Amino acid sequence: MADRKSEHERSLDLLRNSFVKFYVSKPVGEAGTATKDTIEAGKLLREALLLRKKYLFVEDSSRSISKSADTVSPYKFAFVNGVGTVYADEAAQAKGTSLFSVHGPLEFHRDFQRIMSIATAGPVKTFSAERLKFLQFKYQCHKLLNGGREERASLHDPKDFSSVMKVDTHIHLAAAMTGKHLLDYIRGKLASEPDRVVEKTKSGEDITLRTLFEQNKIDMERFTVDALDVRGDDVFHRFDNFNAHYNPFGKSELRTVFLKTSNTIHGEYFAEMTNQIFDRIEEAGHEAAEMRISIYGTSPREWDELSSWVINHNVYSDKNCWLVQVPRIYDLWKRIGRASNFQQVLSNIFEPLFRVTIDPSSNPTLHEFLKEVSGFDSVDDESKLEVGLTETTWEVDPTNWDRPENPPYSYYMYYMWANIQSLNLLRQQKGLNTFDMRPHCGESGDVDHLGSSFLVARGVNHGIALRDSAGLQYLYYLAQVGLAVSPLSNNKLFLQYDKNPFNQFFERGLNVSLSTDDPLQFHYTQSPLLEEYSIASQRWALNSGDLSEIARNSVLQSGFSHEFKKKWLGPQYLLPGVEGNDIHYTNVTDIRVEFRTDTLHEML
Repeated sequence: MADRKSEHERSLDLLRNSFVKFYVSKPVGEAGTATKDTIEAGKLLREALLLRKKYLFVEDSSRSISKSADTVSPYKFAFVNGVGTVYADEAAQAKGTSLFSVHGPLEFHRDFQRIMSIATAGPVKTFSAERLKFLQFKYQCHKLLNGGREERASLHDPKDFSSVMKVDTHIHLAAAMTGKHLLDYIRGKLASEPDRVVEKTKSGEDITLRTLFEQNKIDMERFTVDALDVRGDDVFHRFDNFNAHYNPFGKSELRTVFLKTSNTIHGEYFAEMTNQIFDRIEEAGHEAAEMRISIYGTSPREWDELSSWVINHNVYSDKNCWLVQVPRIYDLWKRIGRASNFQQVLSNIFEPLFRVTIDPSSNPTLHEFLKEVSGFDSVDDESKLEVGLTETTWEVDPTNWDRPENPPYSYYMYYMWANIQSLNLLRQQKGLNTFDMRPHCGESGDVDHLGSSFLVARGVNHGIALRDSAGLQYLYYLAQVGLAVSPLSNNKLFLQYDKNPFNQFFERGLNVSLSTDDPLQFHYTQSPLLEEYSIASQRWALNSGDLSEIARNSVLQSGFSHEFKKKWLGPQYLLPGVEGNDIHYTNVTDIRVEFRTDTLHEML
């Protein structure tokens, strides 16, 4: 009997026979077609892509977990000019011979300036703007010619959008519950344990939950979500109001009791609510999340408190990856006397991580917690006025940054990246998991933030300011930098929904996903991620295939392990193009994947 073709092979045959391909332009640089400006733009864009490649950490996927992962290493550690530096032993440290090296701050500054110079060069701006318009036009033509074919190709697919995995790629744990969830939880605790001691006075006297509400004159008989006052209805361009809405009933004491990991009750309430959120995500069946949780850099003991909270309360789910968010608020810590210079903040953030990587037995709880962490985020209001940075200013290392002003965004990005890079090289050497850098970027503020993140970030949260720079937007497309966009959050804070560039980015082929940011403030339903997808679908007429492509992007962008991604996307997901797509997992047709792949290759 002749060999029968597999279903996948038959679908490939159908694809080849029915997919309408069309070509509107010739590749850049083909003889007789490219202008001088086009050739120059191509050279500059390639230079920018090589600069990004220079900074990105590439994990060795062939390396298995080493037997030395949980053992003590003879390595020595010290900060050198703001960067954690590892030495093989004391003799190597005495000689200044480090195990790993990273690019220096002046080199980064020059490369960052070069990226911005490229993105704003006349030929690049013109070329990028034309190419972005072409990408959008080509997608719309593809939908017109192949939309029906995509629908027919998915008719016999056992999956649909509701049953494919969707990762909330950007969500903050302190606002991951909805207002109704938080209100119901508070009401339940007041009913079941009103006499529970939840705080202490400065003199050490007990404060019960009931007393706390009475002291704050909160009428427990009139609990409503409106009274809870967590909705972000007055926060447009007002980050101060936004931060205030993290306080239930407008009271910071209640935020401490219910939404903090470190308090009199050791974060018990927050842990219970977090596990309820995880239960909801798991019950949904086809959702996952990457929760952001804070390390501020005011004390190295923060890591002990955070890891103990996670491990002792068993705050865990297979459907969650932790990202550690570091607020860019050195100026606040300096003003209130919690930091004398920027190096102190960096040391508090990174030294415990280097120490526990070298010797896991020095802090077993932190060692276990770090296995569940996939990356670092950097957060704060990007629209704040920044100190200008010249090359001379970059020569001021973090120990000497003792001024009251906050370092600029790019300064933060470099020292975050340099320490994560050095730490990753050490952890890879020991066979431990490594960390991505995925900062908040391009939500507001200067577009040059997106230039510095282009060099060092695996992906960014928001990125909507790319609409203001054709050069950077095209570079983000060519490099397929992940963008975790949150249109409902943007609508309340910085950009009205009908002006959001998400759909434009999607049509052009940028690597976009949808995320919720802060359900407590921006969402009404008990399924915030589906709410995000549903509204986007209605506003931009996205069909099931479109939503499934966005969901597939979310899994690829995420920090979940290779094993989870194989389970959610198919065993061959790492292969390029159609070979890596399995419609039985993703609900994305091979027709769509081949179109995206061919178009990107044509642009490259």
